[in-house]
Amino acid sequence: MTEPLPITITVHSELAEQFVKINSVCNKLEAQFNFHTLTANWYGDEENILLINLAVETPESFAHFQADSDNFLASGLEVEQFSDDVMSCVNSIEQQINCYIAITNTEQALLAQQPKLLAGYMQAKLRKVLNLIAEQQSLTSI
Repeated sequence: MTEPLPITITVHSELAEQFVKINSVCNKLEAQFNFHTLTANWYGDEENILLINLAVETPESFAHFQADSDNFLASGLEVEQFSDDVMSCVNSIEQQINCYIAITNTEQALLAQQPKLLAGYMQAKLRKVLNLIAEQQSLTSI
């Protein structure tokens, strides 16, 4: 049985349909980010490994998660709005973070016009989010 990686990236199905290469790009980034966070010693205490899911969402699906923030709070999660297109839900007891990241309509239009930007754009956006999480959790930036 294999252990799940500490960092996972999921992509909303509408984005996967619109951008054919986004899943393969995110799979490569997932491996890269897990390696970088390992070398930055995010997992020094093997008993307390933080599990992070980066969920790449459409503006509509992101708005749904924002609307549910009261329910997240009521269930004991800590909710933080990093920006107008990024929010996280932290379950301190389970050592899990679900981070919802919207690819805005403007960003989608740009990526549709310039498909070659997809890999670099996703890397920059997701790295920025991981560094926000690192700051929040007092971890080394990557």
